[in-house]
Amino acid sequence: MAIIAPMPGHADADDASDEAMMLRYAAGDVAAFDVLYARHATSAWRYLLRHVGDRAVADDLLQDVWFAVARQATRYQVTARFRTWLFTMAHNRMVDHLRTRRQHQSLDPPAFGGEEADAPALAATWAADSGFGPLRQLQGREQAVALLDAIAQLPVEQRDAFLLQAEAGMSVQEIAATTQVTFETAKSRLRYARQTLRRLLQEYA
Repeated sequence: MAIIAPMPGHADADDASDEAMMLRYAAGDVAAFDVLYARHATSAWRYLLRHVGDRAVADDLLQDVWFAVARQATRYQVTARFRTWLFTMAHNRMVDHLRTRRQHQSLDPPAFGGEEADAPALAATWAADSGFGPLRQLQGREQAVALLDAIAQLPVEQRDAFLLQAEAGMSVQEIAATTQVTFETAKSRLRYARQTLRRLLQEYA
């Protein structure tokens, strides 16, 4: 997946919030879109990939999400973090895709395996962003790939909650709002996801 670099003329883009950049884009500053894409496309793509298990499908879904960002730009209002808004759209697009394919195959994607070159770095990032202590001890490619496979084995609702926290940095309240469940349900899904990951990764503890 190619990531678009920020356009020239946005020297202050690093200091501008996502919400400010989205408002700039809504006002006609096309280069602001490139900045937002560069900031968030990779994590949104990984979120989608962990659910659908297919790079080409994840590419298509990501494109749909960013098209939606462009379509809704003129109606954009800062009622939540841009990242939360973006991942809510990614979540909804992912759910639509899985619902469509449910008649033909299992909801859970195949384990992703060891294709990802930066698996150890990704595991470390998820450990920090998800607040899941045991993951911080994972070192090396073998353990990191085991983590990716373990995440693929989670029930879809638990995997979704975990990834929304790890990739989008969502709070439990934001996860609940995005997935349209109660706070306690979202909290439980995160707890069960972490318990399952601990069990699947116990040999690396």
